[in-house]
Amino acid sequence: MKIKKILVSQPKPASAKSPYFDLADKTNVQVDFRPFIQVEGVSAKEFRQTRIQILDHSAVILTSRTAIDHFFRICQEMRITVPDSMKYFCISEAAAFYLQKYIVYRKRKIFYGNGMFSDLIEIMKKHKDEKFLVPLSHIHKQEIPQLLDASGYDYTKAILYKTVSSDLSDLKDVNYDILVFFSPSGIKSLVQNFPEFEQNHTKIASFGPTTAKAVKDAGLRLDIEAPTVQAPSMTMALEQFIKKHNKSR
Repeated sequence: MKIKKILVSQPKPASAKSPYFDLADKTNVQVDFRPFIQVEGVSAKEFRQTRIQILDHSAVILTSRTAIDHFFRICQEMRITVPDSMKYFCISEAAAFYLQKYIVYRKRKIFYGNGMFSDLIEIMKKHKDEKFLVPLSHIHKQEIPQLLDASGYDYTKAILYKTVSSDLSDLKDVNYDILVFFSPSGIKSLVQNFPEFEQNHTKIASFGPTTAKAVKDAGLRLDIEAPTVQAPSMTMALEQFIKKHNKSR
């Protein structure tokens, strides 16, 4: 059977220039998008129970736009006015610019890395005396607390949002030739939504080693893996697989 339909477990790209649309044109396949996971904010009531005092901190470490959104959301819900003296340490320049949604950018002390948390840790070394707040999801990279601990920073983890499985019941009778995953949470959502799921001829593609491990741990067959030397992106891995597979059919 030829590959005709792909489901990507992420929101549909906002830009018409997405490589997934190019993939659809090049391989003549239908590419659909559906998030398998969604983010839910921790309520102000839940956060109060942690007894974390935001204003006891002099700096915030922001690892994503989602973290930024939920930091300012919880401040608003708890009627906390963030002082102008608060320092912001962002994972990347793009995240730093996203702060403009909430603060007057040019009047704040903002620092940013190159997208790697290890790089941000180096930048923070000039600010060792700060007390850092780290807004995170309940599922987060262990590298973050590990690097902070190893460098001896004074910090508090604040769980402000959760990653939960989406309701995919409307997909029950919809069949795809390839399912594409980007996180272990996506695999968990598949198993939760479809406990009777049988892979059969369905191909599974995964991005990153932790997602690949989650596929195998769930007892599923991993057919397409990225990144690799030959395919540094998911769309490249999909294109190579589809062309080879469909050519032999």
